[in-house]
Amino acid sequence: MKLSQISDIAVSGLLAQRMRMVVTASNLANVNTTRTAEGGPYQRRDPVFESVPVSGPFADRLDREIGAVRVPRIEFDARPGALRFDPGHPDADEEGFVRLPNVDPIEELANVISASRSYEANLVTLRKAREMSDATLRIGR
Repeated sequence: MKLSQISDIAVSGLLAQRMRMVVTASNLANVNTTRTAEGGPYQRRDPVFESVPVSGPFADRLDREIGAVRVPRIEFDARPGALRFDPGHPDADEEGFVRLPNVDPIEELANVISASRSYEANLVTLRKAREMSDATLRIGR
């Protein structure tokens, strides 16, 4: 495996975790949004991660097994939000209940921590690949 492939994999991880943080920030920002342009409360979103190959068709067996990551789409969480009795709310139904977004702030904060740790791990990988590259260049001196 080439050092550039290691960097490509680490960068793909950085980009995927950045997207995860963006989606999580959107979920947290809309934790109380009961009306959207589509109608109804905000629906929590989740990024979908997918492994993609980083090598060509003539790569060796190890290279074919190792892949980068990408986010091909963001899916809506189908779980229904909680109902809250608030007859004075403008989005209350005939019985006085308001459907809240299906966003759990604790779950979202756990996602932030996990994405942050994964981001840090990819940064360490990039740093180590650069150190290995620099050490290789010093061998020839």
